[in-house]
Amino acid sequence: MAHKVHSPGFLAIVNEAKSRVREVSVADTLHAVNGGSARLVDVREDNEWATGHARGAEHLSRGIIERDIETVVPDKDEELILYCGGGFRAALAADSLQKMGYTNVASMAGGWRAWLEANAPVQDNR
Repeated sequence: MAHKVHSPGFLAIVNEAKSRVREVSVADTLHAVNGGSARLVDVREDNEWATGHARGAEHLSRGIIERDIETVVPDKDEELILYCGGGFRAALAADSLQKMGYTNVASMAGGWRAWLEANAPVQDNR
């Protein structure tokens, strides 16, 4: 899987968001999700979700998460771990949710690529 080259402006806003967002590892994510303390949210695009995702994840793409999160997760203290392809969009989404009053949001470091590299459980939609 080739890594996308990101523009300097995008990287700047991601780094700014990451300075305010807690990042967790795949191992920490698995522990929290398997222990029932956290909800795992995939913020990738519909076409990315359609090819497969982390087992047990819910899908709220980056484009609609702010619009729909309060309906899907009304408890703003519930632990949410967000992931995307490589950890950038999830950091942006986590930062945005924190601005909306969510108090226990994290971004999974490395995203889907790190999940696959860790041989964590996946749901193949194909």
